[in-house]
Amino acid sequence: MKKLYCLISFALLIFPVLAQENEGDQPEKTPMKPALLLIDVQNQFMPMMSEKDRKDAPEYINWYMLLFRYYKLPVIRVYHSDPKWGPAPGSEGFAFDTVFKIEESDPMVIKTYGNSFTKTNLDSLLQAKGINTLFLCGLSATGCVLSTYIGASDHDYKVFMLKNALLSHDADLTKAVQEFTSTISWDAMKLLLESRE
Repeated sequence: MKKLYCLISFALLIFPVLAQENEGDQPEKTPMKPALLLIDVQNQFMPMMSEKDRKDAPEYINWYMLLFRYYKLPVIRVYHSDPKWGPAPGSEGFAFDTVFKIEESDPMVIKTYGNSFTKTNLDSLLQAKGINTLFLCGLSATGCVLSTYIGASDHDYKVFMLKNALLSHDADLTKAVQEFTSTISWDAMKLLLESRE
């Protein structure tokens, strides 16, 4: 009985000390500072996308943009242009399809590579806004969006695809990209932004 009493007394003394030590071992939480990247939904490229993706994705993209704007979070437009192949800035092919509800105040990045970070001001724009988490949508799921997803990770951003907000030339490939990348659904995105500190 005396041994049991000693063990209980020791446990009561030592457990609070261990609990405090474990609390100190916890990594410091970094608040999520998100931005949405809308990539390459330009008039020149939209007709090349699968009919299914062109039918479904624009509505989801517009809802995601509306959600980000509701919480006063950045929506960043990324445009593709190649010096040889175009589309040239200012041309009809360069413009975003009018189905997307963009705003002129949305920051704009022009790229010439698949990865939106390569030789652009995207990283410095994000850093200036304190962004640490990116949510990607647009086209092509198998090309520039996927390349930007990898590039974001290489630049130490947390990065996610937005479910049902991607397009590619083949709807089955779009679905496959959503399955092997970190993808977040509308309901999860809504909950995440509602509960954000």
